[in-house]
Amino acid sequence: MLIGLVGKTNVGKSTFFAAATLLNVERANRPFTTIKPNRGIGFIRAKCVHDIFNVNDKICIDGIRFIPIELLDVAGLVPGAHTGRGLGNKFLDDLRQADVFIHIVDASGSTDSEGRPTGPGTNDPLDDIRFLENELDEWMYGIIYKDWDKFSRTIDQRAIDIATALSERLSGLGYTKGIIEKTLIELGLEGKKAVNWKEEDIREFTKFVRRKGKPEIIAANKADISTAPDNIKRIAEEVKVPVIPVIAEAELALRRAAQKNIIKYRPGDSDFTVLSTNLPTAQLEALKRLKDILSEFGATGVQLCLDKAVYEAYGGIVVYPVEDMARLSDKKGNVLPDAIILKSGSTPVELARKIHSELAERFQYAIDVRSKQRLGSDYTLKNLDVIKIVSS
Repeated sequence: MLIGLVGKTNVGKSTFFAAATLLNVERANRPFTTIKPNRGIGFIRAKCVHDIFNVNDKICIDGIRFIPIELLDVAGLVPGAHTGRGLGNKFLDDLRQADVFIHIVDASGSTDSEGRPTGPGTNDPLDDIRFLENELDEWMYGIIYKDWDKFSRTIDQRAIDIATALSERLSGLGYTKGIIEKTLIELGLEGKKAVNWKEEDIREFTKFVRRKGKPEIIAANKADISTAPDNIKRIAEEVKVPVIPVIAEAELALRRAAQKNIIKYRPGDSDFTVLSTNLPTAQLEALKRLKDILSEFGATGVQLCLDKAVYEAYGGIVVYPVEDMARLSDKKGNVLPDAIILKSGSTPVELARKIHSELAERFQYAIDVRSKQRLGSDYTLKNLDVIKIVSS
């Protein structure tokens, strides 16, 4: 799955991206450091199931499976981006295929609306959240409203189902017909002719369907700056999505120190162990500062953002497919080799499709490895299911 990192320019998106992926990307305290999108692999955490079956998978770390997800870090937004200002059109187009957004905000309020550095507390991060929401809504509204008169007349004249027509119009953004149908029902628009939709109907539909199809969480970055805690509290009271305090710079420092075997640290942990001896004084002081941050906040928040984006915002589950039920392995003997992310409510056929399209086409039934029960194509998979697919 693909997570899009969104936000105003110069709030720490690239630092968050680097901390999550360990890729070297340009970072600077100025607007539009990122021009071309950065793509990389991060990981979410899931409980490994090897101990339930008393097998050794040789993949998990202390009972935790790290499952790869793709991250997309794009150019930051400025007000008016949906009209093409800044890198707006390119930014928005880059995000078409994202399944979920992590909206990174400067919780300290130390950058203005254009991303220029200012003193902490001089900007309200809630304004940044509202502005980005508005830019995304206006962008989608432009796509939906384009040629609406002709579009709506064609639907009604040809008696085309409006959910089908809208799903075709929004197919390039990854919106399914199911999401559109649910939105129409919730707003009471499913029986209303398209030609009778008013502008406010289209705008309301845009806002609701975007939130359903592109859910998000808030990464309140720079949480260790003195002005941040009060801002984070206000944000959490105002918005209806998860808000996570984040110190991306600290996570990046920890990941790089672990990479160099200076410390033992696992992403998402609340502490680390120093491995190197005779470190320079400056490095020891930096490590002490990192210890203090973890002690105060419990974690840097980067890993928690990735986990919550997948499990809470997207509604993801993790399923372990196997071929050999006795050994819990694939045909090469690798034990629990794969952990696959699916959306809650998925079926064994959708799991098969994730593995290989041909496996889904030849699907006969599935088996729950725990209970040995045979499962039909309509079974609803649960988090941490271990499943064997049987095909013709």
